[in-house]
Amino acid sequence: MAAAIELQQVDCTFAGKDAASPSYTAVQGVSLTMADGEFVSVVGPTGCGKSTLLNVAAGLLAPSRGAVHIFGEPLQGLNRRAGYMFQTESLMPWRSARDNVLAGLQFRGMALDQAHSLADDWLRRVGLGGFGDRYPHQMSGGMRKRVSLAQTLILDPDIILMDEPFSALDIQTRQLMENELLALWQSRKKAVLFITHDLDEAIALSDRVVILSAGPASRPIGEFAIDLPRPRDVAEVKMTPEFARLHRAIWEVLRDEVLKGYQQQLQKIA
Repeated sequence: MAAAIELQQVDCTFAGKDAASPSYTAVQGVSLTMADGEFVSVVGPTGCGKSTLLNVAAGLLAPSRGAVHIFGEPLQGLNRRAGYMFQTESLMPWRSARDNVLAGLQFRGMALDQAHSLADDWLRRVGLGGFGDRYPHQMSGGMRKRVSLAQTLILDPDIILMDEPFSALDIQTRQLMENELLALWQSRKKAVLFITHDLDEAIALSDRVVILSAGPASRPIGEFAIDLPRPRDVAEVKMTPEFARLHRAIWEVLRDEVLKGYQQQLQKIA
C-alpha cells in the first residue's frame, strides 16, 4: 500500500525581501514517509521549519526542490485528501458552532438539512452536543478547539495535519483535548502529521516522533518509535517508566538543537 505522505529530499528556500537580501533555506534534504493510519509527531526548536513541512504536505507551499507524493500520487496544488487544523483560531465569529462545523460540507454542496445532522453528530462526538447555537465569543478556548476539531474531521479526510493545535490551552484542558483526539483517531485510524514543541505531548500521542535540527537548512536528525500500548490516557502514560525512558532518549538528541535555536532567537533580538 502506498504511503499516505512521502516527502523526498524536500528543500524550501525563500527569497530575500529585495535583491540585496539573502535567501533563506528553511528545510533542506527532508525525506519523510508516513503510513496510512500512522500518527507521527514532528518536534524541533522554534523556527526549525516544522510548519513549513506541514504546509508542503498540505499543498499550500511548493518545495523548491524534491517531491511530494500523497498515497502514491504526485501532489499538484492543494492536498484534497487532507484536513488542516491550525494553531490559530480558524472559526468564523459570525457563525454558530454548528454553522462553523458544517461550513466545509456547505462548500461541497451538501444539502443543508443533511449538513446540520452531520454537524450535530460531530458536536456530540467532541462533547459539545448542547452547544451548537453558541457563537465563538460565547465559548471557552477549549470549546473552540473542540469545534475546530469537529470542523476538520467532519470532512472525513484521509490525512489530518495539525499545527500545534492545543498549545494555547491550559494543561488540564489540553490533556482532555489530547485524549479526545486519541479516541477519535483510534476509532477511524487516519494518518496524522502533528507538529508540536511539547515533547511530552509528542510521545503521549504518537506512533513515531521525528526530530528536526535547528535551522536554517533544518533536517531530520532522529526518529523514535513510540511502542507504548494503546489505548492511552495522556496523563497516565506520562507516569510510566517506559515513557520516562523514551523522554530521556529523545531529549538527548533534541537538547543541543533547542539550545542552538534559543541562541539564534537571542541573536535576532539583539
